[in-house]
Amino acid sequence: MPDAPQIIISGIADEAAPHRTALEQFAALSALGLQYYTIRNIEVGTGVKNVMDLSKADITKVRHLEDEFGMNVASIGSPIGKVKLINKDDGTKARFVPFKKYLEKDVKKACELAHAFETKLIRGFSFYPPRGADPYEHLPQAVDQLGQIAEACHRSDLTFGLEVEANLVGSTGQLMAELHRQVGHPAMVTVFDGGNLISQGFSTTECYEQYLAMKPSLGWIHVKDYRNPNPQLSTQEDGSKKVREVDEEALKHFVPADRGDSGYDLILRDFKEMVPKLARKLKRRGIPGVFVELEPHLKAGGQYGGFSGADGMGVALRSLCKVLDYVGLDYHLRDFDDVCVARGV
Repeated sequence: MPDAPQIIISGIADEAAPHRTALEQFAALSALGLQYYTIRNIEVGTGVKNVMDLSKADITKVRHLEDEFGMNVASIGSPIGKVKLINKDDGTKARFVPFKKYLEKDVKKACELAHAFETKLIRGFSFYPPRGADPYEHLPQAVDQLGQIAEACHRSDLTFGLEVEANLVGSTGQLMAELHRQVGHPAMVTVFDGGNLISQGFSTTECYEQYLAMKPSLGWIHVKDYRNPNPQLSTQEDGSKKVREVDEEALKHFVPADRGDSGYDLILRDFKEMVPKLARKLKRRGIPGVFVELEPHLKAGGQYGGFSGADGMGVALRSLCKVLDYVGLDYHLRDFDDVCVARGV
């Protein structure tokens, strides 16, 4: 009987750390059995910083602690793409940066960070259209800018993962699929996140349909789930196209993957069939395998981050493992042999 396909479980590390310290993050995730993490916000003695603001000295400290705990970076959890497309005051907190400057400064820095942390992946987003606007009207500009980001990543031998999220141009699976199709660049993949869809008011069936729309472009999956007490949040409808504005700071119904409305059992059962082919594709780009990443938000969540605590991350991991076991998708966690290797036995 052939072995089951295997994924790599990773986690956005600051979700586990109340003070965001590197020591808290690595102690929690390594104790849970993870060997890969995404770096987003971290504290190494100079205050909590977003990864984009780390100095060379900060990076050196993080790398030394990684070695102590046997951790590796899965991706740079950058906020690339979480800026406005148009310089317009629409009452939102998002900032506007002229794109040429953004490409030359922020995107370049993200690429440098990926090399510094020895990862091939950068997580990013699809830009904010003006509040209340139809994102389909802003596809051409988003496609142009994402194409330039993908090319910058490609020139640095990196891959850009575009995450689906509310209020952005890529707020639905169908929009993400269209962005990927029009960009048409081998250095850009998409990142599915069920919680980011269910929290917009979509049903389990709609969430699965949006996963299927993204499936041909997928690079990896985020596991965040949501139990929606009020699935009637639609603000605009145009035939089958639905655009739903969300107050991200007000969201409070995040739950583990076996308790939410995303239908991760359906999604991961289907995803299992594409893992071997996707793993081969990613390894050709220098990526170690297919990541399924925890970003649970079990205690708090918002536009620019979330928090679960060490206990919440443990709950989220056990929940994810239950679903993976149920659908027959294999995964690796640290075991005694890994501990023996670390101590030189």
